[in-house]
Amino acid sequence: MIKIPLLILLIFLLSCKSERKLEQGQAQIERQVQVPNFNADSAFWFLEKQVSFGPRVPNSKSHEECKNFLYSEISKYADAVQLQEFTHSYLGKNFKLTNIIASFNLKSGFRVLLCAHWDSRPYADEEKETSKRIQPVPGANDGASGVAVLLEIARILKNDPPPIGVDIIFFDGEDLGISGDLENFCIGSKYFAKNKQANYLPQFGILLDMVGDKDLQIFKEENSMKYAPDVVNYVWSIARELGIDEFKDQIKHNVYDDHIPLNEVGIRTINIIDFDYPYWHTVEDTPDKCSPQSLEKVGRVVLNLIYRYKPEIAEK
Repeated sequence: MIKIPLLILLIFLLSCKSERKLEQGQAQIERQVQVPNFNADSAFWFLEKQVSFGPRVPNSKSHEECKNFLYSEISKYADAVQLQEFTHSYLGKNFKLTNIIASFNLKSGFRVLLCAHWDSRPYADEEKETSKRIQPVPGANDGASGVAVLLEIARILKNDPPPIGVDIIFFDGEDLGISGDLENFCIGSKYFAKNKQANYLPQFGILLDMVGDKDLQIFKEENSMKYAPDVVNYVWSIARELGIDEFKDQIKHNVYDDHIPLNEVGIRTINIIDFDYPYWHTVEDTPDKCSPQSLEKVGRVVLNLIYRYKPEIAEK
C-alpha cells in the first residue's frame, strides 16, 4: 500500500460514508450563491504551457518537466498535494508514472472528485499517413484541456474556498496502450483505484477529457449513464440553466476512459468528453484546434456544481 500524508489521510477518513445517490429532488442548484468567474484566458494559458513542453510521453524529458510544472502550480493553490509515484511494465519497458493528487477544504466530509489525465499519447495511430503513426501526439485537447480547466478551478478554489471538499487528480498513463489493448490504458486511474484507502468514497466524480475543441459538442456518455445517470442529469441540468447548449441531451459514444476503474471500485464517476474531435490521436491535436471559450463553458458548469451544490440535500 502507498503511504498517505496525514492531511490526505484526514480527508479519506472524513469521507468515509456509505454510497449515496442523487435521487430525483435530492440535488438542486442553490440560486442565491455567488459563483466565481472562470478565467478563460488563464485556463488557455495552462493548456498552452503543457503543450510547450512537448508530448508528455512517459519516460521522456517533456513528461518529467510537465510533471514538475503541474506539481509546482497546483501546490500554490491546494491545501494538500501528493505525488503518487509508481512504475508500469509494458512492451519490454518500465515506465515511471505519477498521479498528482490535490485536496481542498480538508475538514469537509462531503467530497467531490474531479480528474483528468496529463500524459499524451506516444503514437499518432489515427493518422492517415502511415509514416506519421509512430510520432507522438501533442495532446492539446486530449489531455491538456481537462488539466487546464482543473488548474484554473484550483486557482479559483484558493481564492474562494469551496463550501464542499474537492479532490483533484491528474492521472498519468491514460494513453499508453496500443489500440485495442485496454489492459494498458488508464494505468494511473487503475493504480489509484487499487491503492486508495478503502474508506475513501467521495459523493461522486467527474472526469474531464477532450473539453477544449473549438467546435465543442458534449454528449452524455454511455458508461456514465450506466454507472451514475443521476449525476449526468444533474450536471447537464446545470449546463441547461446556464444556457450552455454545447452539452447535448442525447446519449452518444461508449468510451473506455479513466472513469471506468473508478466506477469499478464504487466511485460513481461520469465522463465529460467531446469524442467527436477530428484530430484525436493525430499530430494535429494542437492548441490552434482548441479555444478558451470551450474551456470556459466546461469550467463554468463545474464551478456552479461546486459552489451551488447543497450537501445536506444529498444526505437525506
